Amino acid sequence: MTTDFNYSIKRISFDENYQPANSTRLTTNFANLARGAHRQVNLRNALKMIDNSFNALANWDNPNGDRYSVELEIISVDMTVTTSDEIFPSIEVLKTNILDHQTGERIEGIVGNNFSSYVRDYDFSVLLLNHNKDQAQFSVPNNFGDLHGKLFQYFLSSDAYRQHFKKPPVICLSVSDNKTYHRTENQHPVLGVEYQPNESSLTEQYFQKMGLQVRYFMPPNSVAPFAFYFVGDLLNDYTNLELISTISTMETFQKIYRPEIYNANAAAGKCYKPNLKNHDHSLTQIVYDREERSRLAIEQGKFAEQHFIKPYQDVLENWAANYSV
Repeated sequence: MTTDFNYSIKRISFDENYQPANSTRLTTNFANLARGAHRQVNLRNALKMIDNSFNALANWDNPNGDRYSVELEIISVDMTVTTSDEIFPSIEVLKTNILDHQTGERIEGIVGNNFSSYVRDYDFSVLLLNHNKDQAQFSVPNNFGDLHGKLFQYFLSSDAYRQHFKKPPVICLSVSDNKTYHRTENQHPVLGVEYQPNESSLTEQYFQKMGLQVRYFMPPNSVAPFAFYFVGDLLNDYTNLELISTISTMETFQKIYRPEIYNANAAAGKCYKPNLKNHDHSLTQIVYDREERSRLAIEQGKFAEQHFIKPYQDVLENWAANYSV
């Protein structure tokens, strides 16, 4: 029997009235902000920050800095194995849409913001931790990330993805505090100044198995570079407004939960090493529980192990061994 995977995609609006469903992956940044006593103020302030950041970058023909607003959708991807009817929550991301108040046009943005995956949680928060438990030297398990990478690329090639999205995703992440970044002479009008890392990282290698390249840019008005993971040509496959929608969304979230880096009071120089212990930074007026996020990543990695990895271990290993991108 040929193993296959079927996908179903659900969309809900992420606005100040959003409340996470029980099935939502609570480690995602947007879900973390949408719980607790400050949930509605959190959401309202975060969305306003995104709009302000967008208009600051899209400043042409925008004299009052209020021409655009960003609408966000939560994209939840459920997966079933053909040999079973059990639904497994595969991926959750945000997708941007841009509203031009001057023309009334609604412009499709980019999917991939706040990318989260149960299998990735399993890989990093269960498999990798167990592999290195009580070990004197850090190492990576054999075939680490192979299954996740193939599942991700299989999803991008699926009819479900093509029916919902016109372009491949762009996943914007924080830079690593374990690496040093050097500014280059290359500069893009929207993405900003390009940086080069001093070495590759486990995250880069993991995302490479997902079919994604990475480039590092520090946009205008930002104080640190971001890691942009993409398929194809980042600079030419997307419009300026599409790129700005990703930058403004992810810069806002990074300011909230990585203020030591992205809300620092001094901008990155020619040689930049991120520091999560940097005290010279400002806090946003948004409540974010960073410790809870780390704890939930482990819990949800164990959920993936219990409900997906172990029950379908033989099926998944056979599929991964025979599937070629």
